[in-house]
Amino acid sequence: MTAPSTDLDMPAEHGPDPTHGCVRCGARIALDRSMCEACNPLGLSQPSISQAHGTVALGLFIGVVVLAIVAKLAVSGVGPFTGTVTAVAPAAGGLAVTLSVHNDGAKEGTTLCRVFDPRSPGIGDRPSMVQTPRIAAGVSSSFTSVVTVLGTDVRTLAVECR
Repeated sequence: MTAPSTDLDMPAEHGPDPTHGCVRCGARIALDRSMCEACNPLGLSQPSISQAHGTVALGLFIGVVVLAIVAKLAVSGVGPFTGTVTAVAPAAGGLAVTLSVHNDGAKEGTTLCRVFDPRSPGIGDRPSMVQTPRIAAGVSSSFTSVVTVLGTDVRTLAVECR
């Protein structure tokens, strides 16, 4: 009489081996290969997986470098900008601040100006950030903006543009 078999006596069943697609036709092949038999009938040497990943990583690196150079060329020659507060008047919910901003650069551009109370303590300073309109190279432009974070009391304000 034989003892009944248990699950421990049975060989473990394995699922199918992991595969990926052929680089040319997409047919499922073993992970250690790049192309199927139909795409590489002569068995020529195939590109390794690390070679393919290295090529993609190099392409990404070159792309980032090219974009950085293009961005640098696009913004070079814009600014520096200098600004002055020419008028402060009460406005609904805040202050109407008139700024005169000069573009000392060689190209037209915009900048962000920080409007603040110069008597306010450094860390407690609550500035208002104001975007300028486009200013041509070597030209001054005046514009008025309503700022709400500085309250409604008319007082002397200062500006820093970058």
